[in-house]
Amino acid sequence: ECVKPVKVEKKQGKSVAKIKIEEDGSYFQVNQDGGLQKLEKAKITLNDCLACSGCITSAESVLITQQSHEELYRVLRSNKAGGQQQVVVVSVSPQSRASLAARFCLSSTETARRLSAFFKNLEIFVLLKKKKGPLCVLISMREFVERFQRREQDRTALPMLTSACPGWICYAEKTHGDFIIPYISTTRSPQQVMGSLVKDYFASKQGLSPEQIYHVTVMPCYDKKLEASRPDFYIDESQTREVDCVITSGEVLKMLEQEGLSLADVDSAPLDTLAGGGSGGYLHHIFTHAAKTIFGEEVKELKYKTLKNKDFQEVTLEKDGAVLLRFALAYGFRNIQNLVQKLKRGKSHYHFVEVMACPSGCLNGGGQVRPTQDQSNKDLLQQVEALYQAERPLVPEEDQRVADLYDTWLQNMGAEKARALLHTNYHPVEKMNNGLTIKW
Repeated sequence: ECVKPVKVEKKQGKSVAKIKIEEDGSYFQVNQDGGLQKLEKAKITLNDCLACSGCITSAESVLITQQSHEELYRVLRSNKAGGQQQVVVVSVSPQSRASLAARFCLSSTETARRLSAFFKNLEIFVLLKKKKGPLCVLISMREFVERFQRREQDRTALPMLTSACPGWICYAEKTHGDFIIPYISTTRSPQQVMGSLVKDYFASKQGLSPEQIYHVTVMPCYDKKLEASRPDFYIDESQTREVDCVITSGEVLKMLEQEGLSLADVDSAPLDTLAGGGSGGYLHHIFTHAAKTIFGEEVKELKYKTLKNKDFQEVTLEKDGAVLLRFALAYGFRNIQNLVQKLKRGKSHYHFVEVMACPSGCLNGGGQVRPTQDQSNKDLLQQVEALYQAERPLVPEEDQRVADLYDTWLQNMGAEKARALLHTNYHPVEKMNNGLTIKW
């Protein structure tokens, strides 16, 4: 259950209401005259996630209808029974591959091949996201340069805050609303760029309509389930979502256990990739691109300076004693809150901040495979980080697949539609001061 803490203002002369809990779990308010008034149980939907303190981010016991591996199995059973036939497509994030690789003592690449075989045996088409997705990062790079060039005319152009983390986006919309939204990058997250690729580009290549594809993503984070359910990512013409179902790394492990398999014993299969992307890693590519494009400076290696803690780091580009670029990483809500407060006081000097809700970023997401009994969280995270870093991504500008996508997909549809498929909007959520009037 979700429990939302509500601040109750005490008023002099008023008695505090008493709540009585019956044996069947129902709640009654005891009035001053001794009468009982039954209280309705609060119900929440996926869109209400993170309305309080982010319980869905941390609580693995939360079951979300239509966003679980059981729902994926239901679709597969429907296909076999001759019901509504849908082509099931799974796209797997690099963070999830690294998490599963650590559990089965495999390399991330070998894990990808074996996951491909596992899903294909279930009659699922597999598309693997490349690390630090070239298309997502390329769009973000261009957006940053455009924002930097109009910084004198638009005070909210900088710092540009990343938008890949749905936990951070929910916090921003529901806590800081109109103030913070203009700073957030409009570039879609890697998951939702992949949603556009699958339901538009891949569908057209296969001669299918969007509703004929059931798109599943494997993610390190529960909040990705919320992101997939946003109305912004619903295709009205086809009455379908761009991402139909999100399952976590831990849920893939449950699927393997349900099938009586260990990934270490699954044969490898060829990989199919699209230039969608992972999350995290934005800072590195955007910094080097901005240094070269705006200032003509070639940066070979970034030197990170740790500030208050390891989840708040800074990198600068300096020339002749002047700071040309100042970028930062802010992971975890403690650092995010400090960042926002500095912005509100006008004391933030950053041009770009990569923001993630989870400490240590997506590799430490709540949906990742949990440590074994003889393993600490710290040791597992270090192992997952090493496996993730072992993948060598291409520089976005040099990735031929991205150029091919622009030539065969984006350039043929017009600027307006291309922007709609690659960018998004954010919506401030009105604060409710009275806890009793909250619309759950």
